[in-house]
Amino acid sequence: MAMISIARDGKSFGNFSEEAVREGLRSGRYLPTDLGWREGMATWQPLSQFPEFAADMPAGTPPPAPTTPPASPIVAPGMVPQDSARAGLPWEHRSERGLFNAFFETLVMVLTKPTAAFTTMSREGGLSEPLIYAVIGGSMGLIASLLFNLAFQSFGFLAADRNALTGMVGAGIGLVFCIILMPVFVAIGMFIGAGILHVCLMIVGGAKQPFETTFRVLCFAMGSTYPLMIVPICGGVIAGVWGIVTECIGLARAHETDTGRAVLAVFLPLIVCCGGGILLAFMFGFLGALSQHAH
Repeated sequence: MAMISIARDGKSFGNFSEEAVREGLRSGRYLPTDLGWREGMATWQPLSQFPEFAADMPAGTPPPAPTTPPASPIVAPGMVPQDSARAGLPWEHRSERGLFNAFFETLVMVLTKPTAAFTTMSREGGLSEPLIYAVIGGSMGLIASLLFNLAFQSFGFLAADRNALTGMVGAGIGLVFCIILMPVFVAIGMFIGAGILHVCLMIVGGAKQPFETTFRVLCFAMGSTYPLMIVPICGGVIAGVWGIVTECIGLARAHETDTGRAVLAVFLPLIVCCGGGILLAFMFGFLGALSQHAH
């Protein structure tokens, strides 16, 4: 279902589902004169002109009065208005939607509609909001993965001796420390990963926006895919693969660069590492051959 952008007096409220707009109209949160836009529309229109909301309008709604649309360049039919496209993910409006709803809506949007999500994501707005999202989602997935690993390993110690049980206790204590420090590990990883990713994006000529944009993409991508690690056994693989996919899409949409450059930037560290490993192996093999030939 297409999301609808709502604005009033030049201020964008964000993107909402049709059901959320209906509830807003019935409760008075949104007015019939508020402007709405969704993908495929050429211009903003008052909500009173949306046929699907006719039954939700207050009785005796007057004709819509002129309102001030959000400042945006003139766009041709079919194009996404700049302000609408960057109205922000639900997480960026969590003060209105609530923490849990905003997190869940953002997670579902990134996982199921990554193109729309990263076209909507604000390129700027600070590092704290996306970092908090990444810490919540990343910690959730990594802690679940650790607990599953510990549970699977414990099956081998059901009939074990005292030394094995002592090892289990030690592993449990280590797990507690990992859980406590996990948010710190995730936060550090986001900064390091975003730094490497942005440098790679600059190398391939795809960095059209500052580091902050890359950081936001990585945080929302990883914060949404890491919770997939909750799925036993194969969750890590699913999270890893879909994390790469959302990362590539996010960089392409947020930096407005072609997908090929975004994909190359994501895989460039792996290419460099593999290439370096192959080169070192070749050099050591060549030196070994020379040494044998000398003897």
